[in-house]
Amino acid sequence: MTTPAVPDSPRIPEAVHRRRWAILSVLMLSLLIVVLDNSILNVAIKTISTPAPTGLGATQSELEWAINSYTLVFAGLLFTAGLLGDRLGRKKVLLGGLVLFGIGSALAAWSGSPTELITFRAVMGFGAAFVMPATLAVLMNVFEREEQPKAIGIWAGGVGLAIAIGPITGGVLLDHFWWGSVFLINVPIVLLAVVLMVWLVPDSRDPKPGRIDPVGVVLSVVGLVLLVYGIIKGGQLADFTDPQVLATIGAGLAVLVGFVVFEARSDHPSIDVRYFKNKVFSAAIAAIALVFFALMGVTFFSVFYTQSVRGYSPLQTGLLMLPLAAAQLIFAPRARLMVDRFGNRATTTAGMLIIAAMLAAFATLEADTPIWILEVIFFLMGTGMAHIMTPTSVVIMQALPREKAGSASALSNTFRQVGGALGIAVLGSVLSAAYRTGIEDKLGVLPADVRHTAGESIEATLGVAAKLGPQGQSLIAPAHDAFLHAMHLTALCGAGVAVIGAVVVGLFLPGRMTAPQESKDEAELVSAE
Repeated sequence: MTTPAVPDSPRIPEAVHRRRWAILSVLMLSLLIVVLDNSILNVAIKTISTPAPTGLGATQSELEWAINSYTLVFAGLLFTAGLLGDRLGRKKVLLGGLVLFGIGSALAAWSGSPTELITFRAVMGFGAAFVMPATLAVLMNVFEREEQPKAIGIWAGGVGLAIAIGPITGGVLLDHFWWGSVFLINVPIVLLAVVLMVWLVPDSRDPKPGRIDPVGVVLSVVGLVLLVYGIIKGGQLADFTDPQVLATIGAGLAVLVGFVVFEARSDHPSIDVRYFKNKVFSAAIAAIALVFFALMGVTFFSVFYTQSVRGYSPLQTGLLMLPLAAAQLIFAPRARLMVDRFGNRATTTAGMLIIAAMLAAFATLEADTPIWILEVIFFLMGTGMAHIMTPTSVVIMQALPREKAGSASALSNTFRQVGGALGIAVLGSVLSAAYRTGIEDKLGVLPADVRHTAGESIEATLGVAAKLGPQGQSLIAPAHDAFLHAMHLTALCGAGVAVIGAVVVGLFLPGRMTAPQESKDEAELVSAE
């Protein structure tokens, strides 16, 4: 006889059950600052690339590292953070992560160089790694199973809210204050979240926590850093056949293979590779990784399109991104209704195909395209994303027992962050290499010692052109043309990745899953050898 998915008696204490929605609000506030930071930074990257005193004069590769130093530390420590939460208590780990994130934010705000910014962003990633998985783990321990899909949908809608608030907040701050204010804004939010967390949120832990896996953590971080460094370096040089680039990428892949082998043989792995024997679980994880690969890369170049090519201010750019966030905010909590009607497979596949179509639509944008077309593209991208994140998050979180919620959350967020980091690295490098190829023959008017730097990005070219005065005006139109060509190529690459994601979920995600079937799959997953 199949065990029912929902137990006969509630497993959540009544006192916690009564305040579950207030607890969810506090968890969403904690999540808000982690997502808010990245969405604010997306608007600020052009300002940070501007020479001092306005910005830090960061090159495109340094901008990629400012984003990826956070992401890689975040992704590399998520499993350790999840295990520490399971062992020490999710509330304690969440509070510690919030405090560290706040300290890193304050330090990043006062960075004096791109190197300092990259370093302090890594500190922020360290703190965020202890925040993100704990929010979902606590959620799974304050809601009964039948309410979990609704709660996860609202939680995912909070991501949309943060994406909406971030660019607009960043634009307002950059219009009135210096670039560091986009990081300093995190500090008061952290303080509020800490106070509410201490007051409202209960602690929970795994009665049988796993052991910490320091070797696995080191291998995963080293492998990812080497891989991403090699990809970014290849884009910077516009030559992926360079021996240094090939050696670094090869070393990164070798370390990651070693990581997988080590985890498979370990009796206390950071990642239990047995989970991936379940095709449904693996497909849901792959969908999250692929959609963030495509979306993070596109978000990176869309800011340069709106500000460098179209001439919009940071605040206007933030407002232009509002439809992307609004669509997620509207549809994420309602996506479960689509799943109820059409099933996980149809809903998620449709979402991936919408993302692919909108990324391809970026390849049609020119310098004079009516801006409402970009707004439609952003809205539909947000719609597609909402119908991917909610069903896949539910599949992943319900695939493991409640006491392993930290591990499930860490898996989901690790692959999302790794997908995003690789998206920025790969698509950013495609953009950089394609731009350099397009602008190189136009840089002959420049002194030989500045040609390489001027060819790194559109901002670098326009910065050199501004210093040359009237002589530099001849570089502006070629810079715009080269960037648009590079953006079109990059967008098509992103669309191709999204199509692969659609194929994966179309083949392996289930249609409608009944409660008994979910319970059976869960049992098979946990007992898999």
